[in-house]
Amino acid sequence: MGRLPRPRSSTSHRNLPHLFLFVLFVGPFSCLASYSRATELLYSLNEGLPAGVLIGSLAEDLRLLPGAAGRRDAQSQLPERTGAEWNPPLSFSLASRGLSGQYVTLDNRSGELHTSAQEIDREALCLERGGGSSWGGSVSISSSPSDSCLLLLDVLVLPQEYFRFVKVKIAIRDINDNAPQFPVSQISVWVPENAPVNTRLAIEHPAVDPDVGINGVQTYRLLDYHGMFTLDVEENENGERTPYLIVMGALDRETQDQYVSIIIAEDGGSPPLLGSATLTIGISDINDNCPLFTDSQINVTVYGNATVGTPIAAVQAVDRDLGTNAQITYSYSQKVPQASKDLFHLDENTGIIKLFSKIGGNVLQSHKLTILANGPGCIPAVITALVSIIKVVFRPPEIVPRYIANEIDGVVYLKELEPINTPVAFFTIRDPEGKYKVNCFLDGEGPFRLSPYKQYNNEYLLETTKPMDYELQQFYEIAVVAWNSEGFHVKRVIKVQLLDDNDNAPIFLQPLIELTIEENNTPNAFLTKLHATDADSGERGQVSYFLGPDAPSYFSLDSITGILTVSTQLDREEKEKYRYTVRAVDCGKPPRESVATVALTVLDKNDNSPRFINKDFSFFVPENFPGYGEIGVISVTDADAGRNGWVALSVVNQSDIFVIDTGKGMLRAKVSLDREQQSSYTLWVEAVDGGEPALSSTAKITILLLDINDNPPLVLFPQSNMSYLLVLPSTLPGSPVTEVYAVDKDTGMNAVIAYSIIGRRGPRPESFRIDPKTGNITLEEALMQTDYGLYRLLVKVSDHGYPEPLHSTVMVNLFVNDTVSNESYIESLLRKEPEINIEEKEPQISIEPTHRKVESVSCMPTLVALSVISLGSITLVTGMGIYICLRKGKKHPREDENLEVQIPLKGKIDFHMQERKPMDISNI
Repeated sequence: MGRLPRPRSSTSHRNLPHLFLFVLFVGPFSCLASYSRATELLYSLNEGLPAGVLIGSLAEDLRLLPGAAGRRDAQSQLPERTGAEWNPPLSFSLASRGLSGQYVTLDNRSGELHTSAQEIDREALCLERGGGSSWGGSVSISSSPSDSCLLLLDVLVLPQEYFRFVKVKIAIRDINDNAPQFPVSQISVWVPENAPVNTRLAIEHPAVDPDVGINGVQTYRLLDYHGMFTLDVEENENGERTPYLIVMGALDRETQDQYVSIIIAEDGGSPPLLGSATLTIGISDINDNCPLFTDSQINVTVYGNATVGTPIAAVQAVDRDLGTNAQITYSYSQKVPQASKDLFHLDENTGIIKLFSKIGGNVLQSHKLTILANGPGCIPAVITALVSIIKVVFRPPEIVPRYIANEIDGVVYLKELEPINTPVAFFTIRDPEGKYKVNCFLDGEGPFRLSPYKQYNNEYLLETTKPMDYELQQFYEIAVVAWNSEGFHVKRVIKVQLLDDNDNAPIFLQPLIELTIEENNTPNAFLTKLHATDADSGERGQVSYFLGPDAPSYFSLDSITGILTVSTQLDREEKEKYRYTVRAVDCGKPPRESVATVALTVLDKNDNSPRFINKDFSFFVPENFPGYGEIGVISVTDADAGRNGWVALSVVNQSDIFVIDTGKGMLRAKVSLDREQQSSYTLWVEAVDGGEPALSSTAKITILLLDINDNPPLVLFPQSNMSYLLVLPSTLPGSPVTEVYAVDKDTGMNAVIAYSIIGRRGPRPESFRIDPKTGNITLEEALMQTDYGLYRLLVKVSDHGYPEPLHSTVMVNLFVNDTVSNESYIESLLRKEPEINIEEKEPQISIEPTHRKVESVSCMPTLVALSVISLGSITLVTGMGIYICLRKGKKHPREDENLEVQIPLKGKIDFHMQERKPMDISNI
């Protein structure tokens, strides 16, 4: 078999979400078969996709499916085959298993490549394995300096006729699933205090974000710039961003030696993710201060008999700098004579002047000692010590101290909490000559007392007189003065230095810290920075901050800075007020602490829509309900507060008929409602709150009208009181003769109709009866020859309405005869006013009662009286109705407004209820 010609290059693009495909065909190469092709396919997808996401179809992208152009091109290059030899099934397989089962699955039949159950993490795949690629197995990982991450696969396509060796590259796209993170939580930067404005200092330990591109670290910012600094970000050739601290103002270490803030790194994802660390900016000292003396001159007196080595004075200068910048050395000026230098020794470190040699008789009595305080790079500070030497003819009194308290180099150290009467030192006062009386006293201010010790002569005890407070005064200088009767005196200076104790607890600026924050805040939102002061010195005055045990877990307090934050979103509707304690603790032993209360109020935002207590409201209202009567209350609530919780109600539809009271939610009808016109109404009520923007909700209102008995029965047949019907004498008893038919527009019991004959006139009127249910009139007894004539039956049609039934009456005229030979005669009889006795007899209808009928024998007389009165009234009304009908003749009478309804003779009646064609009885 000859070698196949090289296939054409082709490109296939697929419009799939988050996927794109670039297919590149390369020339043939020698392999196991006599013809073969090597192909590369490139796909891309986001990391973190679930299992089963389609990456691509190798069969389609290689154009191996029937009908594809690539398939036709391939077929045109293969040997011709017929029948069963053509279109064998394709098989796709990985060249070797390797890691393929972890990240992708390949369908051997269709060639579709899907994501597997193992989620692809781009950072775990590429950042850890870092830069190499390999085709050695079926699956390998590749990353390049351009931040691309590739998953590499080798796929074999069989059978031999379609053999392909396909190299598949899957580019893993990065998503923003990692927040920036600083490698350390505490970052320190040192800035010289003389750093000029716009000095730039790189911040070590920049934040690291495993994501790449725009999802990596984009910018930095400080939570508090202190008005002295700002941040800038520089990007190098590799795309790495480094934050730089820029000095924006003049610094002075002696004013403030440290600034603390929070540095925040933010990536470019949507939404962006943040990382933070504590940034401490230390101000390093420079030699910008020189030594200074508090005085320019001191006067010193030395007795001629002073002992060699006795300190006669001490000078001390102050340098506000630190460390080596604050080192001070003392020296004599060159102007000081050498004789003075030989007599008085100056300690270059302590500034103490001591008598270096014995004072002789020829020594000058006055010495001017110019002393220099030298600092590195400074002009020396100058102080002058004028030393006067007093020649002693007689030796002055002597003061011999014996210290009880701790004493170092002439300084006595006392704790500030020492009790009253604490002994400091014993002093022995004596006269060297042994012939003079010596007295002594204490010179200087301070809580000290010098008193004779009674057990011994010339012994004095120095002790404290009241408690001492380091925070009020740390240093005392007193002197024990002794003099004899000759006026000679001597002074012994005592320096007392108090030692600080942890006797002060930290103090908050305010015991109640009231804070507010809007609900739905961002996580880790800043609330406040706590500050407490401690009057103690050193580490005893260093304060740390802690949350009390009653503080919820989602509040955080930085122990060093005192910054209080909340790590989660707060919901005012869930909880509006938080109250818990915070502690300020110093570093003393034992530590002291104080407590403050944090009162946090969560401010409302309009994040809740009005809520109806029911989705649907139903109200039952009797018809003819008066206008603006109260139908019912529509209850609605809003979980928000203040204006956000104000709710206004309005009727969306049917607003021309119904109105709602916004304040009370009372639903009213503007007009009276008639059930016969409309039996129910469906409304939609909208509730809108007062927030910006406003939120709303709707509820469905169904109003059902209850029927009341406001319509009397309407007689449809007979149509007139003047109509009549011929009844043959041969009519058999029990046969129906005619009927009375009526309807009632009401419903229920209000529309149940009963028929009864309440008045009769004729030869034998009891011959006819009416069915109370159907209104059918039947013949009861056989008619005789003497029963011929006109029968007039007054029929009452009554409903069963509550509380008062309504009724109508109609006159049924029956003419018993063989024929109608003289119609005018019959009509004349009908025009005469009938004399009918009213029989008020309730019709008997078998209606299943809801209440048992109770008969009372004691009510019979009353019922009889009422019946007589009712019959009389009905007779009077009936007579008047017949008279009016006879007067009006065939004119269409107006419908009477009384409860009795008179039916016109030839009037047309249009009913929306049931229609029934009346019987034609006028031409019998």
